[in-house]
Amino acid sequence: MSSETGAAVLRLSNGREHRGRLIGANSYRSGEMVFSTGMVGYSEAITDPSYFGQILVFSYPLIGNYGIPSWGSRGIEALEPGQQPDLPRGFESGLAHAAAVVLTTDSDEVFHWNSYQNLDRWLFDHGVPGIIGVDTRDLIHSIRSTPQLLGKIIPDEVAELREKADKTAFFDPGHNEIVSRVSVDTPRRFGRGKKRVAVVDCGVKWNILRQLLDAEIEIELVPFNHDLSSVDCDGWLFSNGPGNPENTSGLIDRVGALLGQDRPILGICLGHQILALAAGAKVRRMTYGHRGHNQPVYQVGTKRGYITSQNHGYVVEEESLPNGWEPWFRNANDETNEGIRHTSKPFRSVQFHPEAAGGPRDTNWVMHEFVKEIFETR
Repeated sequence: MSSETGAAVLRLSNGREHRGRLIGANSYRSGEMVFSTGMVGYSEAITDPSYFGQILVFSYPLIGNYGIPSWGSRGIEALEPGQQPDLPRGFESGLAHAAAVVLTTDSDEVFHWNSYQNLDRWLFDHGVPGIIGVDTRDLIHSIRSTPQLLGKIIPDEVAELREKADKTAFFDPGHNEIVSRVSVDTPRRFGRGKKRVAVVDCGVKWNILRQLLDAEIEIELVPFNHDLSSVDCDGWLFSNGPGNPENTSGLIDRVGALLGQDRPILGICLGHQILALAAGAKVRRMTYGHRGHNQPVYQVGTKRGYITSQNHGYVVEEESLPNGWEPWFRNANDETNEGIRHTSKPFRSVQFHPEAAGGPRDTNWVMHEFVKEIFETR
């Protein structure tokens, strides 16, 4: 078991270090430091492709207490042609995508009827290192006071890994093209229905696909670098994903070509940023970003507020929106943009996750409205 591997150090790009005990895989990892305030949903977060290249710090002290559910099949990754996907609950993809995790403590014993194994063993099986015994409150203060803080998790007992950490620069997902690491490599079609949605896979969460399948919509999942002009569909969904939206290998131009059509479009998270760039707006990297299950947003022009699940480090500059586009949502804490929509065409996008699980489902109606538009077109 990985609990026998001993001590590790978390080295930060601001010069600080935190020492703790290694859990999970006995390996070196580097990435952007981010944190989540969620009390549940840790298996969903670790398997969310949007966390690729990030070291995920959990602020809640009882992470791991209900264990990890059964993995079941490998979902989309194991599909044969013509098969329907089995997307097990408790996961957002078929892989553990977070670079590493940081916890206050770990639960060796787990208590839940659906628990299959504990977090330590599951991380070990999927090659993800973690560090426990760290003062996560102090660490989160560092994350909130140091723009784009980076980190390295370094096991103490492996000399080769210590040497590698000393010689290797901190990995910054914002300066690398990483969408190709989380996107499917060939188109895949599944589900049954009278309408078809093309999902452009920038690192799509399984719950987006689950909700489309539950609405009896056929899905054509296409790679982020696919020729979109060759796809026959009733609507488009541009998915969430990691990294800088401008490092997406020409996807912005391919999306821009779709804006001359009238098929419904929904962008989520990274997909929201890509749609905004395709429309002619600007996107900038945030100082700290928005993470966690409790980000408040409000619908522009109304008094309707919602609690949302978010994980993003880039934001659309609202003042750069071109004619024909308008803000749809704003963050109630800092007034940054959280959604846009076209004034006459069925194009819209949100920075938060309307399909979120685990997390609040206040904005699930966004998905329902998109599905309704799909069935009303063509």
